[in-house]
Amino acid sequence: MSDPIHIVCPQCEAVNRVAQERLRDAPVCGKCSQALFSGRPLEADSARFTKHITRNDIPVLVDFWAEWCGPCKMMAPHFAQAAQRLEPAVRLLKVDTERSQDLAAQFAIRSIPTLALFRGGREVARQSGAMDAGRLVAWVQSQLNI
Repeated sequence: MSDPIHIVCPQCEAVNRVAQERLRDAPVCGKCSQALFSGRPLEADSARFTKHITRNDIPVLVDFWAEWCGPCKMMAPHFAQAAQRLEPAVRLLKVDTERSQDLAAQFAIRSIPTLALFRGGREVARQSGAMDAGRLVAWVQSQLNI
């Protein structure tokens, strides 16, 4: 049996310890009893972003986007499909660069959509431009060797 890993609850933000082999068993939060994985990306402001990047032991894929961006809107349903395919191995977040300009500046987001993959609190890969769900999942899997 492997060591438990930390998973941040998408509802109450509590940090849960979950055995790795139990991730696919629909784990629920110990605090609010909600599902730890919903198969949908989470909207994230600066505080939520920081908590998920620093406290999740699974990789986190972030879509930096904006409401006015046509390619961002085109990619949104593909990003949602990718969440269904990548969870529980990867948490997916969406960061609106207009509402979270601090994050856009901190990570030097120059074009959108930009996907950034984080592991252990650090950015490990980045890709700009819209992708369909298949390419997106393949890109993440190639970066993480999964």
